[in-house]
Amino acid sequence: MGRWKKRIGLAGAAIITIGVAYAAGWTWMHHWRPSDKYAFQGVDVAEANGAIDWWAVKRAGADFAYVRVTSGADRRDARFQENWAALYETGLRRGASHLYSICRLATDQANLFNTTVPRDDSALPAALELDFAADCPTRPAPPIVLDELRRYITMVESHTGKPVLLKVSKAFDAAYGVTLAIPRPVWAVQDFFPPDYPARRWRMWQANGTRRVDGVDGPIHWDVVAP
Repeated sequence: MGRWKKRIGLAGAAIITIGVAYAAGWTWMHHWRPSDKYAFQGVDVAEANGAIDWWAVKRAGADFAYVRVTSGADRRDARFQENWAALYETGLRRGASHLYSICRLATDQANLFNTTVPRDDSALPAALELDFAADCPTRPAPPIVLDELRRYITMVESHTGKPVLLKVSKAFDAAYGVTLAIPRPVWAVQDFFPPDYPARRWRMWQANGTRRVDGVDGPIHWDVVAP
């Protein structure tokens, strides 16, 4: 009987130890940010992040924010105008992003973005988010996708007057070779470890896709600019 009690006690201690380690890991993961060698750090958000207290985000160390404007060829982000105005009030540098769909024509997507975002010479370069989506199972051939992306970029750059920033996932870049084929600044995505998949040196890095900061209910993307 004493032996069983001892075994149960050891098992209980092991469970507690695992629980403590898990909690510590969870806390580290959700609060980690790259070191201060990256002088400029910020966030990118969409309507799924809900209402945001941008003053609190600024106090958390953000220097800039990208806010999604449009998705595909027909969807405007419900919180874009609210976020865009609030960022101006807080003095945070602001940039606009579009979630691209390879299932829709580039011309339609560029027109949607250009008619939603006012030209602002003080804004950061527009960002183009490139990744695969569950609602778009189509996989066109690379030459078709790259031609369409170039068409989108030409139209948006004519509107904004600045080179488009390409936010490219590892999977999308592997399939279409975007960072090799299109000479534009790269925004790479990889949690915790600096990404090495782009064909050209990245200018921005989404370093933690699940960071928690005051002012946002839930996880948020934390980004840094290359030193």
